[in-house]
Amino acid sequence: MEKIMEKNDTHAFGFWVYLMTDIIIFGVLFAVYMVLRANTFGGPTSNDLFSLPTALVNTLVLLTSSFTCGLMTLAARKGKVNQTIAWLIATFALGATFLALELGEFSRFIAIGASWQRSAFLSSFFTLVGTHGLHIAVGLLWIIVAIVQLKLRGLTPGVTSKLTRFALFWHFLDIVWIFIFTTVYLMGML
Repeated sequence: MEKIMEKNDTHAFGFWVYLMTDIIIFGVLFAVYMVLRANTFGGPTSNDLFSLPTALVNTLVLLTSSFTCGLMTLAARKGKVNQTIAWLIATFALGATFLALELGEFSRFIAIGASWQRSAFLSSFFTLVGTHGLHIAVGLLWIIVAIVQLKLRGLTPGVTSKLTRFALFWHFLDIVWIFIFTTVYLMGML
């Protein structure tokens, strides 16, 4: 039993270190975006490109996925495997919807010539928002792996620990998105 606890403590510590490195990465990306957001090189500005209703829908979808992820955590703590899987599927569907909306926005921008190559503003925008989207995609893959583990092993202490770390990761992405929504979309429309 003591060996299992040590292993989980090591995994938990390693995960927190990983999250701290992600905080640093996103902090740098936010700083770069804030410095470069006015450097449009005569191209489209944030006012020309961003749609506040679209960004708001993205935000609501992702925040709802955070709620379903929380319900997944509660179901796992109660030992309810099928409910845990159902909430993971709901979280996956919402996360995939968010990612599809984000990719749709990217494709609209590229279609009108506003790609990452157009200006420093767009380069920093695509890098910041794209890095967040990449993290969402990794989270979706993590959900698939978690569902497979739940079906094969059930709610063992190891699987439950992994689900807890996934929930922390997913909620972290929601917090990052709130910052993106505020600094990129809301401030971009001012």
